[in-house]
Amino acid sequence: MAEQEKDKKIIIDEDWKAEAQREKEQAEQQAQADEGEEGGAETGLPQPDFTGLVSMLATQAFFALGLIGREGEPQREPDFLLAKFHIDTLEVLEKKTQGNLTDDEKRTLSGTLGQLRMAFVQLAEKAS
Repeated sequence: MAEQEKDKKIIIDEDWKAEAQREKEQAEQQAQADEGEEGGAETGLPQPDFTGLVSMLATQAFFALGLIGREGEPQREPDFLLAKFHIDTLEVLEKKTQGNLTDDEKRTLSGTLGQLRMAFVQLAEKAS
């Protein structure tokens, strides 16, 4: 009888290991499927995140200010109205996400806004 209990224990242990392995494989498949839906190596695009959003809006503002441009094209004159629109959009983002950002995200957003505001003021002074 003791031998039968010993055999049961082994069977239960093997069943548990097999079940754990199946769950692990399912979790890995789900993670790969999720990654495929959100971007990643398959699409060649980075994973969408808050910092990327801030960077896209900031790039548009820097472009409007004439601080960055397309290779091979002459430097453009600042479009202050368009730059202000992108800076204001970042300010809206800052207000609407207040209390919901990590410390790094908050620093990134406030630092970016500070740089854009300074550049805007400096270029506006030069233009007048």
